[in-house]
Amino acid sequence: MPVMKHKFNRSFPNTRLRRNRKSVFSRDLVQENQLDPKDLIYPIFLVEGKNKELPIDSMPQINRLSIENAVKTASKAHKLGIPAIALFPNIEPSLRNSNGQEAVNPDGLIPRAVKAIKKELPELGIITDAALDPYTSHGQDGILDQNGYVDNDLTVSILCDQAIVCAEAGADIIAPSDMMDGRVGSIRQRLDTHQKINTQILAYSAKYASHYYGPFRDAVGSSNTLKGDKKSYQMDPANSEEALHEVSLDIIEGADMVMVKPGMPYLDIVRQVKDEFNMPTFVYQVSGEYSMLVNAIEKGWVDRKIILETLLCFKRAGADAILTYFALETAKTLTSNKT
Repeated sequence: MPVMKHKFNRSFPNTRLRRNRKSVFSRDLVQENQLDPKDLIYPIFLVEGKNKELPIDSMPQINRLSIENAVKTASKAHKLGIPAIALFPNIEPSLRNSNGQEAVNPDGLIPRAVKAIKKELPELGIITDAALDPYTSHGQDGILDQNGYVDNDLTVSILCDQAIVCAEAGADIIAPSDMMDGRVGSIRQRLDTHQKINTQILAYSAKYASHYYGPFRDAVGSSNTLKGDKKSYQMDPANSEEALHEVSLDIIEGADMVMVKPGMPYLDIVRQVKDEFNMPTFVYQVSGEYSMLVNAIEKGWVDRKIILETLLCFKRAGADAILTYFALETAKTLTSNKT
């Protein structure tokens, strides 16, 4: 039985909850949560080259884009009322090494894309990751020691360099997605030292060692290079109290927003984080979630309206913003529904 905030002595037939559900106008009036294009963030995958639009086999309808095409896609998002995009690179294999040095190249794919998009769309928010997995030859998010263990502190130092490169290119938000201890505080300090006090930090605070990331790793080209797993730094899916501990540390260290990843299987974590901290709380509907839904829709197993239902569930759980590959389609649908 649900816990009621107030005691009622009303029951059927005096109380008929279906009365409020009978008509469209009434359902609209009593709706508790709503979805808006302003709630969405669109992830974009980047690739080197000119006029490229390369399909991702494990993510139907999603492509890797060269910079000029990414600018066009970002413009579509902006016109639809989507306030921000997130950029992820597919780096040339020849540029990947054990230390992920390409991540700190000021002329790299991400910094050039940030500059190009900002030039055309200065008001559109741009989020860039602080993580090394797209840049390392071994596919891990950090630098390995001689035993194959990710060296936390050495990795944090390079993440700070990466954050500065992206911020100086024009990124509005740095999103540490690596799950190294102490990286939020170190990045905040480095940004402030470089007079980037208004550059925000979106911390991947509760990022789980999930099997839902497979298509994303295909998209950034790390699935074939990944050696081992990421359980020594990403969270155990069995843990929820630890998530609150992680979030609290990131807030103390200076995070402006916190994020839970993946999304639908972790709605309980989203709710707990929002209730506990009342911070801007984001959620990532990750690649595996996206691909499963698209395949089920294409096979006719579920109606396409499941997309809106799923995203609304994030809002109900307490999410303030949602990173989703459905952002463009959803924004179009929401806009057309209003007209």
